[in-house]
Amino acid sequence: MSDSPAPPPPSEPELVLARDLISYIDGSPSPFHAVASSVERLAGAGFSEVNEADDWPPGTGGFFLRAGGTLIAWVVPDRFAAGSGFRLAGAHTDSPNLRVRPRPDTDSVGWRQLGVEIYGGVLVNSWLDRDLGLSGRVVVRAGSGSETVLFRDDRALLRVPQLAIHLDREITEKGLKLDRQQHLSPIWGLGTSSEGDFRAWLARELDQGADDVLAWDLMAHTVEPSALAGLDDAFVSAPRIDNQLSCHALTQALVEGDPALNTAVPIICLYDHEEVGSTSATGAAGRLLARVMERIVRARATVDADDAWLRSLAASACLSVDGAHATHPNYAGKHEPNHHIAINGGPVVKVNNNQRYASEAETIAGFLLAAERVGIEVQHYGHPNDLPCGSTIGPITAAQLGIPTVDVGAPQLAMHSARELAGTADPARLVAVVTSWLAG
Repeated sequence: MSDSPAPPPPSEPELVLARDLISYIDGSPSPFHAVASSVERLAGAGFSEVNEADDWPPGTGGFFLRAGGTLIAWVVPDRFAAGSGFRLAGAHTDSPNLRVRPRPDTDSVGWRQLGVEIYGGVLVNSWLDRDLGLSGRVVVRAGSGSETVLFRDDRALLRVPQLAIHLDREITEKGLKLDRQQHLSPIWGLGTSSEGDFRAWLARELDQGADDVLAWDLMAHTVEPSALAGLDDAFVSAPRIDNQLSCHALTQALVEGDPALNTAVPIICLYDHEEVGSTSATGAAGRLLARVMERIVRARATVDADDAWLRSLAASACLSVDGAHATHPNYAGKHEPNHHIAINGGPVVKVNNNQRYASEAETIAGFLLAAERVGIEVQHYGHPNDLPCGSTIGPITAAQLGIPTVDVGAPQLAMHSARELAGTADPARLVAVVTSWLAG
C-alpha cells in the first residue's frame, strides 16, 4: 500500500474542459471528422478558411487550411513582420483502427463479413466483442467530376466476436493469439456476400446510385460514448485519446490565445497519417506545412522574400504534442524507474537521446518556462533501455523544417487500444501550457 496522499479531485474548470474534450472526441470518429470538429471551433471564433490554390490573404487575423485529415490554422498578429518567426504546435488526427478495403465483400459459413486492413499499431485484442460503427469520407460522382462527403453511421453495424473459451482451451496458459488476416474480419450480416454489396449499401445510405460511389476512406469506430470515470470523476474514458486529446488542446489554445501578445505567428498543424509513419501528402514528412508557412511570410514580405522566409525559420520553434505513457499500476516494471508518470500529474516532457523524441535541453527549458508562467507542474518521461521507443511527428518536423522542437503530451493508459484512459485534470493543464507556449 502506498502512503502517498490521494490527489485532490478535479476542479470545476477542469471538469468543464474534460467534458468539452469528450464532446470533441465523440464528434470525431475519423481524422476527417476531427478536422471538421476543429474547423467548427475555429470558424466560430472568427477564423477564415484559406484555399491553397487561391491568392493568399496579406492581412492580419485568424486563418485555417484543411487538406483531408490534416488541418493547419494560424493567427497573423498586428505586430508580425516578415522574419518574425513561428510558434508551431503539432499533433495528429489519426488513430490505429480497422479500415474497410476497396473490395470488402466476403463471407464464411453463412456469415457476411467485411474485409478490413489494420491501420497502424493496433492493440488488436481491444477491438474484439465491441459494437462498431463506420465513419470517414466517400467520394461520389458530381456531374462530370466528383465531390467528397463525410460519412458516419453510429449504429452497431460491425462486430469482431472472440472465439469461446470452450473452443480455445490453451488461452489460459498461452494467452490470446490472433492472426491479423484471419481473425479480425467483422461480421455484419447473415448469408452470402456478392461483389458490390458494400458499395450498394453505402450508396443507399448516401442516397446515391451504386455507380456514383467512386471511392472511400472508411474505418470502424466504437459506438460506446466517452465518459468521465473513476472516483471523483478522475478519469476520461474514451477512444482516440491518442491523439485527439492533443488536437483538442491545440485548437482550444489557438482560439483562446491573445494575438496582441505575439510578434511571431502562432500556428497549429493537426496531421494525418502519424500512426503509419507520416510519409504522405498530408503527413508530417510532406511539404504541406512548409508551403503554408512560406506563403504566410511571402504575403507580408516587402523586399527579399527568400531571405525573410529563411530568417523566419531561424526564429521559429516547434511543440510536438502527442500522448505520453502514464506508469501502469499492473506493469510498473515496464517503466523507467526514475521517471514514473502520474495521471493528473500535469503535462509530460518526453526525452529520448536517440532522437525518437526531438526534445533537447534548450527546447525543454522553453517549455518549462511556458508552464511556469501559468503555474503548471511538468513531468519528465524517459523510456526504458530494454524496450524500443515509439516516436512522434517531433523529429520529423524538426528535420523537415530545421527548427528546434520539444516533444510533450498528456499522460494516458492503454495507448493504441480501442478504448483509452486519461486524467480529467490533465486536458485543462495542457491547454494552459500550450496557450502560454504559443504566446512566445
